[in-house]
Formats: sequence, structure tokens, C-alpha cells
Amino acid sequence: MANSKMAFLAFLAVSFLCGLANATYKVGVGRADITGPPVEINFMGYANIKQVGRGIHTRVFARAFVVEDEKGNRVAFVSADAGMMGYGLKREVIKRLQARYGNLYHNDNVAISGTHTHGAPGGFLMHLLYDISILGFVPQTFEVMAQGLYLCIKRATDNLVDGRILLSKTTVLNVNINRSPSSYLRNPAEERAQYEHDTDKTLTQLRFVDLENNLLGAFNWYAVHATSMNNTNRLVTSDNVGYAALLLEKEYNPNKMPGKGKFVGAFCSSNLGDVSPNIMGPKCSISGNECDLLTSRCPSGEGDCFASGPGKDMFESTQILGQRLADAALGLLNEQSQESTAREVTGDVRFIHQFVDMPNYNGSTYNPLSRKVDKVRGCQPAMGYSFAAGTTDGPGAFSFEQGTTTDNPMWNFVRDFIAAPTQEDIKCHEPKPILLATGRATFPYEWQPKIVSDQLLKIGDVIIAAVPCEFTTMAGRRLRNQIRAAASAVGGIDTEVIIAGLTNIYTSYTVTPEEYQAQRYEAASTIFGPHTHSIYMDVFERLTKAMMRNETVDAGPSPPYMNDVMLSLNTGVLFDGHPINTDFGYVKSQPNKEYGINETVKVTYISGNPRNNLFTEKTYFTIERKINEDRWKVAYTDASWETKMVWHRTNTILGFSEMDIYWDISPQTLPGEYRIRHSGEYKYILGGKYPYEGLTHSFTVKED
Repeated sequence: MANSKMAFLAFLAVSFLCGLANATYKVGVGRADITGPPVEINFMGYANIKQVGRGIHTRVFARAFVVEDEKGNRVAFVSADAGMMGYGLKREVIKRLQARYGNLYHNDNVAISGTHTHGAPGGFLMHLLYDISILGFVPQTFEVMAQGLYLCIKRATDNLVDGRILLSKTTVLNVNINRSPSSYLRNPAEERAQYEHDTDKTLTQLRFVDLENNLLGAFNWYAVHATSMNNTNRLVTSDNVGYAALLLEKEYNPNKMPGKGKFVGAFCSSNLGDVSPNIMGPKCSISGNECDLLTSRCPSGEGDCFASGPGKDMFESTQILGQRLADAALGLLNEQSQESTAREVTGDVRFIHQFVDMPNYNGSTYNPLSRKVDKVRGCQPAMGYSFAAGTTDGPGAFSFEQGTTTDNPMWNFVRDFIAAPTQEDIKCHEPKPILLATGRATFPYEWQPKIVSDQLLKIGDVIIAAVPCEFTTMAGRRLRNQIRAAASAVGGIDTEVIIAGLTNIYTSYTVTPEEYQAQRYEAASTIFGPHTHSIYMDVFERLTKAMMRNETVDAGPSPPYMNDVMLSLNTGVLFDGHPINTDFGYVKSQPNKEYGINETVKVTYISGNPRNNLFTEKTYFTIERKINEDRWKVAYTDASWETKMVWHRTNTILGFSEMDIYWDISPQTLPGEYRIRHSGEYKYILGGKYPYEGLTHSFTVKED
């Protein structure tokens, strides 16, 4: 009896201690809508002045996780369906967090990363070069993003529970290719031989569970541009990685609309600088022939060099690749023998951050290839000629070619009219010929950042390196290896290093010194010159060592405050009107009486301008299914993949406009009776905004 009692007490003690061991962290996840004005505002990404929004395919969201260790050390990470992140936006988010939580959140322990979708409204970066194709700053975009980024962190904070974190990885093929393979080949052969592919194929997942092993969220990092939707797209979209997130969340939030439900699933950017999702590769758009490998140009008459695939159009390509990424993440989450592939993350939480003045940086870094210490210095920001050539995901204008290392007197004249580089600038950037001396341009305000944000978040034995740009494949691999080696040398632990791209502030690209010599698009867009990557290697090694020693570092010079000097050529909505004998919400085109699977429903409403109300956390329309005589249930919204909302003006002078709503009926659609409801606001010519609503006749979706 005594032995049984002792054994039982021992069992309780072991169970208690195991519980303490597992309750290492408090974890929470959250999501919020950040969809900006879907019409009449240019999208951010392709810098195409013609890419003006006309509606919504999918809404865009910000997804956050918060982790706190037993000592109260806390970090927050956000992945936002946005082209990238601007520091003015992060500063505003921190301001709102501190108004609610005091100094619990601050610049050092919050990282905000963009997925790099090229299909969301721009005008939030507060640097002229990045906002110029958007026609300047867009306060409506900035506000909805600032509030959504704040809200997703707040919701993650509100959802904090005792929990665990597991890390797992898998290989995902047929999702990405290298769009600058000739640049990649500039890297040393012995270095390239260490890797099977010229892009990273590993999907890395952090899984968050409570102490009962209930799944809370999963954040996945994979290197691929969110450019399956090309520069002809006019509908707001989260692109391939955003669709993957919607699929993942749908799996664990059954019967919930997109963007709703407790489970949060994210696909985050990594070292995607030279990585394209258009896996069929570049072809001449007219002839179908191969493009020139070095310049990505086509012979006269054969069209532009454009990459695509794997689908028949950009929508299908987005869907195929999103499905492949979601399947990979689901495979990690659904494995029965999780112990064999997923390991538990253990250890404390730390963070470190430093602002670095890149043009004035002078330092040194060890070159493992030459086995010497190299001196490195930064340059004033500048864009090279090949920047204007664009990429095979989105070709540029005029006659610019990738790989250009010589200048042109005519373009130099244009450049110098805007801002002339000094001879020191020209020499510093060699072999890049400077097309835009952005570091010397000051009117009407700073064109590109000079001060960058470098940050590390340590969660146990996982280190997230928050980089302020797009690292190419090899640039990211070297940085990961450098951070891992520094953590091992000082902390004595083996770490998993994750590159989180486009984080906190945006400074275009970073290539390796070898890739810089090729001067393709990515190198021409490496704005601080040939030593940019070496500087980051130097800084992140120093930050890693300081973090592992629990040392503080100088905060560095803060980026300038420019909120009060923003300019914009975007106009607001003057007023809305409608034709005689109709009203706002009038259904101009009703649906047919009956539809089958794989058919498309189209309806048209007399509408107001969608910019009058963004319907944040709501929807411009619902597709409703009849449950019984008294009840209709929402089946789809404007966030659903199966729907599209397209707005167009019919009379600019009188302010007339119409809204087309499309619904592609998929094989998963339940048969039954449906109707479509549109909600909006119109702006009265004498002032004020007023709500309206329109409802179609009901129609039937028949069984397949």
C-alpha cells in the first residue's frame, strides 16, 4: 500500500514537472483585415502607373503571433498581405500599441513583414520612389493598414494562453524558379555545390498549440515572389501565398468565412529576391521563343520577355501554387508520427534591434572564400539602369536591358536634372551605372531610406532575422549560416535561422557581391552599392553575438519623421450619382433562374464609389443560401476565392458607377436556392455619406 502511494505521488510529481516544462511559453495568434481602397488607387509592387485598382478578388489580411517566456520577455511577429513594410507605418503601429499597453511593445520586439503581394493598394511607404507610381501618399491605405496591423497584435495578445511551439520543415518543389540564374552562377562553384537547387525549396513551419495540443496557428516561411498575378491584374489580391493562407485557415476554421475563425495560418516571405513563381519560365510573349539569358530581352517583333505558369492564366497559376504550398503545410500539421519530423522549440525569448546609417557605414567582414578580412563601406542610395528593365515577372519600359553596366548620355541628362550623383557616388556603385541618384534627391522629401532597420527575434533555439529588403537566394543562405555560426560560437547552441524578408522598412534588394557584378535587376536595385550584403553580414553577426550575450547595443540613428511633408496627387470622391428612374443598389442585371456547376453568375448594381466605405472586417457583398423559409445563410463574401467584385464608372461627370459581382460555382458548392446582396455607401453632392443595399432575385444552383 505504501509503495503504491509513493508510486502515485511520484507519478503526480513527474506529471507536474512535465507540465511546467511544456508551459514554457505563452502563445497567441491574431488576424485583422488590412484591405485598402480597392478602386482608383494604384497597386504597389510592379511600379506600373496603369495598374489601378478596379475591385477585389480576395481581401488582404495581417496575421500575428505573440510569444512570451517565463521571465516575461515578449516578441510579436506580423506577416501582412502587403508589398512590403514602411517604417512610418510601423512607427504608427507601435504608437497605438503603447497607447494601450504602455512599453510592453516597442520597436525592438515587434517585427512586421510583408508577403510581397503585388496586388494591394499602395501609398503607405512614405518614400517618394516607392510611392511615385501610386501618385503619392494615400492616407486611406495608411490608416486601414495601421489599424489592422495594430488589431492583429492586440488580438494575439488577447488570445495568449500557456502553450508550446513546434518547428518542422519540408521540401516543396514545383513552386519557384530562379529568375536571374546567370547572376546566381556568378557565386563560387564550391559554394553552389553545397546546394541542390538555385532557389530554396524548404518550407519552415512554426506551429503553435495549447497545453492540450489544440492547434492555435501555423506560420510558414517559403521563398517565392507573390507575383503569380501579373501587372495586368486590377483586382486586390493576396496572390499565391495569400491563397495558401486562406486554404490553410479554411481547413481548421470549418464553416467560417475567409478571414474569420480562431486558427491563424500564414505564409511569410523569406529570401525571395531572385525567386519567381512563374515556373514555366520566361518566353517572348509573341513568338514564344526563349528570351536572352543575360539581358532578358527578345528580338524585335517577338514581344516582351515574360514568365508565366503553371496555369493557363494568372488566376489558375495562383490557385495551383497556393494549393501546393497549403498542401505542404497541411502535410506537416497532419502527420501522425509528428515526433519524427517536428521538434519542440525550447529556450528563452530575446530580441535585439539597431538602426544603421548605411551610406556612412564603414566596417569589415571576414571573407571565408579569400580567408581575409575585407573592408566594407556603404554608398548613397542609387538605382541602376537595369532597375528600369524590370524583371521577367513584370518587364519594364523603354529599351532598358538587364545586365547593363554602361551608361547613356541622354538618360544621364535626365538623371542629373532630377539629382546628380557625385563622382564619389559613381565610383562607389561601380560597376552599376546610376540611373537615379535617389540618395541625392531631396525634393519634395526623401526618395529612398538611408537608415535601415536590422532586427533579430530569438524564440528558444529559433532565430528570426528581420531584414529590410529582398535578399536573393545565396545572399540569404550566407546570412543564415553567419547568424547560426555566431549563435553557436557565443551561445553554444545550434539554432534554426529563418530569414523574414521585407520587414519594418523597405530598401529594395540585396545581392551577393558576386551577383552585383552581373547588374541584373536585383543588383541594380541593391541601393547601397556592392558592399550592401557584406554590411548586413557584419551587422547581423555583431547583433547575434550581442543578443546571445544579453548585451545591449546602441539604438542607432532613427529614420526621419516625414508624416507632415507627404504629398499626393490622388483625389478623393467628389460625389456619386445615379441614372434617372434608378437608385443606389438597383440591380441593373439580374442573375439567371438556374445555374450548374462550373458556371459563373454575374450581376450588376448601380453603386456608389467603394472608397466611401472600405467595409473593413465586413464585406461589400454576400452570396446567401436559403436554409428555410425564414433563414438565409452567408455562403461567400468578397474575401472568397470564388468571387470577384469589379467596379467601373459609367459617367465621370455625373458620378455614375456600377458594380459587377461574379461568382464561379465550384464543384464543392451545395445545390440550393441563392441570392446576392450588395452593401455600399454613396456620397451626396451636397455632403455626407449614406448607406444603401441591393438584393437580387433568388436563383437555383442545381446538382451536378
